[in-house]
Amino acid sequence: MTTNPRDREFMLRAVGLAAKGFPAPNPRVGCVLTRENRVVGEGWHHAAGTPHAEVHALLAAGDRTRGATAYVTLEPCHHHGRTPPCSHALVDAGVTRVVFAVSDPNPKAAGGLAFLRSKGVEVTVGVASDEAEAVNHVWLTAMRLGRPFVTLKTAITADGFMARPDGSSQWITGPEARAEGHRLRAEMGAVLVGWKTVKMDGAKLTARVPDVERPVTRIVLDPRGHLKGDEPLFQEPGEIGWLRAQRDENLPWSAQCILERLWEQGMTSLLVEGGPTTLRAFLAEGLADELHLFVGQKTFGEGKPWSNNLALDLPVPEVEHFGGDVRLRYRWG
Repeated sequence: MTTNPRDREFMLRAVGLAAKGFPAPNPRVGCVLTRENRVVGEGWHHAAGTPHAEVHALLAAGDRTRGATAYVTLEPCHHHGRTPPCSHALVDAGVTRVVFAVSDPNPKAAGGLAFLRSKGVEVTVGVASDEAEAVNHVWLTAMRLGRPFVTLKTAITADGFMARPDGSSQWITGPEARAEGHRLRAEMGAVLVGWKTVKMDGAKLTARVPDVERPVTRIVLDPRGHLKGDEPLFQEPGEIGWLRAQRDENLPWSAQCILERLWEQGMTSLLVEGGPTTLRAFLAEGLADELHLFVGQKTFGEGKPWSNNLALDLPVPEVEHFGGDVRLRYRWG
């Protein structure tokens, strides 16, 4: 088997490319093509429904793909979805060696390794796997759990409130923290809130991030039909899931049921930005993979506490500063 002391170098370059994409509900993937240790093409998966990383790299390489080595962060897909299989594209382009970091845990897409080897392509697996796992952690975790990866996100004041007594809560944090919130929406690809967030804050739930090609899917919990459908959120382009009951009957819901429904619809990640009731439901059912708690400098003096005395077993957080605000990032698992 061929070995190349620069395999890790080229794979880390592919990992860096993968991080540029916002392809949810698809995985983040980067690809680098080399010939004689010189990069001839590279690319990443920009958005769901668009060409995959390998295709971008092959197009960039042009007529230099024959005899090339492809460095891919995830096993090349081997199924016909919204785009053709990348395993076939690599073979058809004359690539003779493929190095990938992580095997594809999705049974619908796996099989690239066996196919490539059956066509005489040399395959090396596991190079820079830790780094490739990290850049694609959300999607890989979802595949292994069999449900969407859930990130909870909220902003609280310096004195611990996420809303004023009347329920309003806009602009607790500054522009840097809010920009990170938009990036999170783009990364997760779907955002969920309760009806009060839409009603009280006029939330649009868009992801105002440069180069995001696909609008975020927005999901609103409105079991008693409080919203009319003329709120600002409904005026924005993009897919909206409006979960409501007929008439005024109560529609019981649980975080587990919601995740099962979204998983069936092909969603692999979800950002929950709702108010205290919505957030606590996911926490109480143990269905939060991460919690991003943005702490602003403002104080309300009184209002609605974010946890409302819910007993939480929080891990030690990672601390990051955004302007004058602080993010406490809690990870489970």
